[in-house]
Amino acid sequence: MTYRHKARGCLLGLAAGDALGAPAENLSPSEIRRRWGRLTEIEGGGTDDTEYAIFAASLLVRHGHELTSADVAAAYRREIIPLVAGPMRGAGFSELGTVEALRRGLEPPLTGLVHSHGWSDGLAMRAAPYGVFCPGDPAEAARLMEQDGLVSGSGEGILGGRAVAGAVAAAMGGATAQDVVRAALSVIPADSWTARNVARACATLPTTDGTALVEALHEAVVVRHYPWTDVAPEAVALALAAVLAGDGDVEASVTFGVSLGRDADTIGAIAGAVAGAMRGESGVPERWAARIGPVTGKCLPVVAGKHVLDVADELAGGL
Repeated sequence: MTYRHKARGCLLGLAAGDALGAPAENLSPSEIRRRWGRLTEIEGGGTDDTEYAIFAASLLVRHGHELTSADVAAAYRREIIPLVAGPMRGAGFSELGTVEALRRGLEPPLTGLVHSHGWSDGLAMRAAPYGVFCPGDPAEAARLMEQDGLVSGSGEGILGGRAVAGAVAAAMGGATAQDVVRAALSVIPADSWTARNVARACATLPTTDGTALVEALHEAVVVRHYPWTDVAPEAVALALAAVLAGDGDVEASVTFGVSLGRDADTIGAIAGAVAGAMRGESGVPERWAARIGPVTGKCLPVVAGKHVLDVADELAGGL
């Protein structure tokens, strides 16, 4: 399987998982079951997850392995901020805080530290291009992801991005589902919240299934008392558990991931990216692929009109 095929599978899987999970975002698993039974069909478009992944890919195409946090901050100021005439529709807390910090003249890493949402999954949702760009090299993928992360995140938010980038890089290199999880853990501290959550989530898989597994995963990692769902250690752990539960099959991994609710679009996007990198473009269900068109730029006008398959080809072309 060529890198191009894997790259296309990764970003197409990300977009499909994002779109499939979008209507289930912030819902509980029981509410998802009540509405859809099993959510298997894409109803509408994707969210900021896909648009930010496309933006991240553009940074890699321009700067490659020389990418720095200063380059990322400059791109925000040049390509994102001037086009934000009003609220950034659909943007996450960390990105909104970062835009405000950059407008105030702050530079990274302060731009990712000054707001109170550095732990969000805004990095994890857009980490896949870094793994695509570094096939078989989780450490380098994580290093590049952190340069992006220093602009908008901190702490566990950055670790979540590193874990996803490492997982995708391993998947691009032909790793199994179990090895993908090991790669994710290899690029973050073992005593981090993210690593502990991944370990707890994956430990539930051999002993439970079905609804019991969903409940066990929530018990293992979900922060029930917190009012928001975009918590990186939670979303990353649930997404990697979904890949394991689906054994890397794109449809099985993504549909299970979005059935977990919480930040369902991001969980679906991460699971789709990792499984898509494992199985390639042909592993993404044709009915899903047919629903993925160019993004509208509703959150990031700078990426309007771009299609993830074209972006994947650009990334693969640099390998």
